[in-house]
Amino acid sequence: MTGATLELAQPPYRVGMDARLIDGTEVTIREIRASDKALLASGYQRLSPLSQQRRFLSPKPRLSSSELRYLTEVDGVDHYAVVAVLSDRWDGDIVAVGRFVRLVGDPTTAEASIVVCDSLQNKGLGKQMAKLLADAAKRRGIRRITASIYSDNPPAHRLMQVIAERLTDGGHARGVHELTAELAA
Repeated sequence: MTGATLELAQPPYRVGMDARLIDGTEVTIREIRASDKALLASGYQRLSPLSQQRRFLSPKPRLSSSELRYLTEVDGVDHYAVVAVLSDRWDGDIVAVGRFVRLVGDPTTAEASIVVCDSLQNKGLGKQMAKLLADAAKRRGIRRITASIYSDNPPAHRLMQVIAERLTDGGHARGVHELTAELAA
């Protein structure tokens, strides 16, 4: 990752970084904003039905207004999200989203998800976002990341391995694995 900037004065931390993918595509990774609702809805519509299903573990052809509110109006501490946008424009097309939500009953654990647009999958963007999310989680006192992942989604399994000091599989039901990544200190 190049051009990373991070303000550490006080939470919530602000992230903005430029990244070059293995095919040369340049993106900017930044924190999501409440004003990103239309960009997020548009980016979601460009995902294939398979990518949409893998993200929500069920068919979901569109996001409702309440879902868009939940997904964009985050507090940056217990619910943290970043987006990747094309080029140098902070308001460019959203091509990837990564987020974690701290579990209410266990403040040291958060559930995470990452989705990358179909045309940029397998080019290193998911890995960069996973590392960024893991670092952001650690700064907020989170020690474990959990994810529910379809068994037939090896790239998602590999993302969990990227961030894990230790990865455990909490079980498999109806084609979904419940994975937990212990974050390195």
